Formats: sequence, C-alpha cells, structure tokens
Amino acid sequence: MLDDIKKTLWATADKLRANMDAAEYKHLVLGLIFVKYISDTFAARRAELTARLTNPDDEYFYGDADPADIEAELEDRDYYKEVNVFWVPEGARWEALRNAAKQPDIGKRIDDALTLIEAENPKLKGILDKRYARAQLPDGKLGELVDLVSTIGFGDDPAVARDVLGQVYEYFLGMFASAEGKRGGQFYTPASIVKTLVAILSPHEGKVYDPCCGSGGMFVQSEKFIETHGGKLGDVSIYGQEANPTTWRLAAMNLAIRGIDYNLGREPADTFTRNQHPDLRADYILANPPFNISDWWHGSLEGDPRWEFGDPPHGNANYAWLQHMLHHLKPTGRAGIVLANGSMSSSQNNEGVIRAAMVDADVVEVMVALPGQLFFNTQIPACLWFLAKQKKQRKGEVLFIDARKQGRMISRVQAELTDETIARIEAVVAAWRGEPGAGSYEDVKGFCRSVPLAEIAQHGHVLTPGRYVGAEDVEDDDEAFADKMQKLTEKLGEQMAKGAELDAVIRAKLGGLGYEA
Repeated sequence: MLDDIKKTLWATADKLRANMDAAEYKHLVLGLIFVKYISDTFAARRAELTARLTNPDDEYFYGDADPADIEAELEDRDYYKEVNVFWVPEGARWEALRNAAKQPDIGKRIDDALTLIEAENPKLKGILDKRYARAQLPDGKLGELVDLVSTIGFGDDPAVARDVLGQVYEYFLGMFASAEGKRGGQFYTPASIVKTLVAILSPHEGKVYDPCCGSGGMFVQSEKFIETHGGKLGDVSIYGQEANPTTWRLAAMNLAIRGIDYNLGREPADTFTRNQHPDLRADYILANPPFNISDWWHGSLEGDPRWEFGDPPHGNANYAWLQHMLHHLKPTGRAGIVLANGSMSSSQNNEGVIRAAMVDADVVEVMVALPGQLFFNTQIPACLWFLAKQKKQRKGEVLFIDARKQGRMISRVQAELTDETIARIEAVVAAWRGEPGAGSYEDVKGFCRSVPLAEIAQHGHVLTPGRYVGAEDVEDDDEAFADKMQKLTEKLGEQMAKGAELDAVIRAKLGGLGYEA
C-alpha cells in the first residue's frame, strides 16, 4: 500500500517539476516534506499534551487550570524538547502554509517560515534551504506542490505519519539520485548495499560513525536494523561528516525526520583536512567514500597519526579512507566500507605495502565482491571491506565472499542484492564468527571461504575473493596482464591461421567453378 502511495506521490511531484533541473527541484520537494514533518510532529505532541494536562489520572494533570492556563502551559518548550520534537512558531505551522498555497507570494512565505523555525531551533541553524521565493517553477506549481505534500501522512496517527514521511523522504532521495544520474549518486548509496553493510556489522548499541555520510542512509538503516532486532531508537549515537554543504543539509533533515539524534559536526567540511570528530572512537563505522579520489591530498596531512600502516598515495584516497576509519575505531570496534575493486589488488604507489601491513596486523576481517551495476552513478565494480581493530574470533583468518553472481536486475541499467541474498551473506558471516545460534560455518565452493593469512601472503596480499573461493572461471582481472595477453595473442594467432586456411579452401572452390577470387 505504502509503495503505491510513494510511486503516486513521485509521479505527481515529477510532473510538477516541468523543465526544472532535478538537482535544483530536489531541495524544494525534500524541504517541504521536512517542514510538514516537523509541523505534524509538533501538532501531535501539542494534542497529546492537551489531553494529558486535562486528564486527572495523568502525571501531567494541571488541576484547577482554565483554558488560558492550559494554553500557556502548552507554550513550555521543555515538553517538546524532552521527546526530541522541534518547536514550530505559529506563523510557520503547516496549516498556515497550506492555507496560503494559492497566494502568489507562497515562495516568500515558506522562506519566512523556515527563518522562524531556524531561529527557534538552534539545531536546525543553517540546515533549512531558503530558496523558495526564487524557485524557477512555473506559476502556481509551488502551490500545487504544497497541496501534494499536504496529503502525505495526513490523518494518520503521529507515529505512523512520522514513519510515512520518513519513508517518502528516503524514497524521493533515491528517485532523485536516479533522475540526476551521475551527480545524484554522489550523495546516495543504494539501499541494498547499505543493508548488506548493516547486516554484516550488526550495530546494536554504541557510537556509529560515517566520515562521508552523504544523505545519511547508513544511519537510517542502522536504526531500522536495531529496531527490528529488539533494540530501540537511541541505543546508538550518530556521528557523521560530509563535505558538500547541500548534502550535509539533506542528511540532517533525513535524520531529524526520523527523530534520530545526530552530530554531523559544526559544519560541512573535508574529512581529511578538517576532521569534525578528531577524538571520536566508534563502535561501528559504515561508509561509502567516493571511489579513487585523486585530489584529496594536502601538505598538512604529511606524517598524520592516521597513517599507521603507511603513507597513502597522493593520487588516490582509497587507503587514506581505510586508515582514517581504523584510526577512529574503539579497540572492540568494527568498520564496513564500500570501495572500488581496484583497492583489493592495486600495488601502485605504496597501496600494496599498506594492504600487506593491514593483512599482517590482522585487521581485515571479511571481504565481499559485489555484482556490477549496483550504483546509479558508476559502472566501476565495487567490493565491501570489513575491518576489526582487534579480532575476538577467527584470529589469523579472513573470510572471502564472492557475491558477484548474486545481483538481480531491477531496471535496464541497475541491479540490486535481494533480501534473501543479504540474509544468506549475513548468516555465513555470523556462523564464521561463531555467534550464538548461528550454526557451524562451512566453506562453499564458488561462494565463500575462510583463508589463513599465510595463504594470502603467498598471493601477494591480494584480497579479491574470486582468487580464494574456487569459483568457476572468473571474468575478474586477477590474472597478470602479461599472462593474459600472452594467452590471448596465442589464441588470436591460431584463429588467424585457421582463417587463412579457410580462405585458401574458398579460393580453390571458387577457382574450380571458374571464378577467380
């Protein structure tokens, strides 16, 4: 049912976009969903308080109060703050905006409402994007958008409305990433990859950190995971960092809309040069850093304490990300990171040396090769690295999982990992770690294998699962280039010789028929 609602809302919202660029339009739509959410949540809390203040059996009961006293009591901010609800001033409430949807100055009214909300809630300072008065939408379309957003979660009880708004926000993020193509994917990690990371890391409580958090999808999935496994919202504390100011705002709204408390640093900033959480030691780190960044280096990073296993090459940040995350783990902490496949085997510019040092230090726990076409914005094949600061089980071994053939196409250009596949990977890892009730672990040819460090060293510390799990013929580029070229050249030579023989036969046949070729 909710899936149909999300699709209908998206189709309508997309139609209202007219010729406006998706990247620009995204902020108008998501901003409105956010304002509707905080207004609805505020109204729901207010209604709940009114009922409790007038109920003799409730601890909040306000004995001899007349309606004016109740009204004054409802203005006490602490009632809202204690349940993580933002204070929404009267002029900024959704009803006021909805009633003015058809006015020609609706854009200015929305900007003014956002200014009021920011002034009342320091946590939202700099988060709300005031761009409605100058929105390049055709006449009347912004008002129609306000009317459309008014229908989301309308009439549901507050808890349901909050969840519906959160799911619509997340769905729209994904659809915008798809509509924007290459640029959109920068802030959005496809849900099936996030689910796989979360399933293997299984964060239950403690500090969760994402040093390149995009729009916050890792955090939302972590909270969902915790709730489905019997924990509660707030069992984890959320720390993030994001360099892009626009995406930083999207993340803050995505978390606030779900009632998740967060610390995304004082400002959007580069993780390497302006680390917002230098003293943080996290229980879990989940991240999808941008692949193969070439312009990340800055002179101030020379001799940085984060480079425990070796200086990362200035022309590629992959091994800087891996070491940054290890540095920020608690002794018992674990990290899950999405990286380009090249990170598993590259030996350029010190990368092989760093990887060997990490493997020998036994901080690499699990490696997963992923199917192609999982991302909106890149065809580069990707893998998952799982790191453990200090392994409790399986010391001296790495679990390799080859999931390249496990993708399911969901459109002409995009694949996903199904929930069944994710559950299978999760079960294999849990059994390998020896978690209670997970059953015993066994290698499965072509899918998973536990490998001792000595064998990995024999393979030059290459961490590509296809090399270890005994797969069928792998299309991977693990084979040395020179060997591969030698084989292909020999094959081509054979085929050309065969071709020359056939040419001669054909010429002879034609000659026999009196035709010269």
